Amino acid sequence: MNGTTDATLPGLRDIERAADRLAGIAVRTPLLESPMLNRLAGGRVLVKAEPLQRTGSFKFRGAYNKLSALPPERRNRGVVAFSSGNHAQGVAAAAQLLGVRATIVMPADAPLIKLNNTRALGAEVVTYDRDREDREAISRRIVSETGAELVPPFDDPEIIAGQGTIGLEIAEQADALGVRPDLVLVPCSGGGLVAGVSTAIAERLPGVPVYSVEPEGFDDMARSLRAGEPVQNSPGARSICDALLAPSPGTLTFAVNRRTLAGGLVVSDEAVRRAMAVAFETLKLVVEPGGAVGLAAILDKRIDLAGTTAVVVCSGGNVDGRLFAEALAG
Repeated sequence: MNGTTDATLPGLRDIERAADRLAGIAVRTPLLESPMLNRLAGGRVLVKAEPLQRTGSFKFRGAYNKLSALPPERRNRGVVAFSSGNHAQGVAAAAQLLGVRATIVMPADAPLIKLNNTRALGAEVVTYDRDREDREAISRRIVSETGAELVPPFDDPEIIAGQGTIGLEIAEQADALGVRPDLVLVPCSGGGLVAGVSTAIAERLPGVPVYSVEPEGFDDMARSLRAGEPVQNSPGARSICDALLAPSPGTLTFAVNRRTLAGGLVVSDEAVRRAMAVAFETLKLVVEPGGAVGLAAILDKRIDLAGTTAVVVCSGGNVDGRLFAEALAG
């Protein structure tokens, strides 16, 4: 597919190497459980709490793995990334730890907490109008002018492998609990997180189905899986899930996900708001809209959990206070 081969796709060994690089650097986030949440869901739910990760999101894993895997002569020229916020913060934090200059291209309407946090981590932020400007073109121009290394948000083997360390941890933590999950739900935008997690799960928990979860209007992965080829979202689509607004799956991520995923689920913004409130009430966990889609799928009964155990990845917690308060208020 578009030049991808098995040799170019990340595998378990790549994820294990990423885990070695991240050891002692990334947080080994817990699997959380609540009897109240289980009752609401109609089954057993174990939540992988990535809001507790460095920068409040899983994105740090892939960013640090990518930067630390670069040869020093390339890394020292600096890095450039484009992101609505979580990848931005992940790259900025990884660059700060490794002593690397970072420039991040972010939409001007990104949540203020993500803009401020990225700057606080020492990165230079270049804003753009997401409706009229092309973030990738802006990033390529900066790369051309500076010689810096582009760090893609999802369509990159080292990024995917870094995110896949979550799958390794899920398998190890579930085993420590004496549990074999019946399914795993993972938020999806460009597909790097679910590609990495599903690759690890396929090797460590063979036969356990993994599903991508997306907001309505941005269900390109679910539709692509059904179509057998990548499809795009409608340009006018809108969602509160600002972290999940990629226009289409990545080339690498779709090549992985078409082989590893059992399917794709889709949830409404209303269901996401409820899931954010439930996560706070039952787990005392702050989850941003994009991070809550997996939990929303369970609470909205998009999949039957009766008599089963599900692992749900809550991927991030970087949410503006006003939006979070609105979700809690119902």
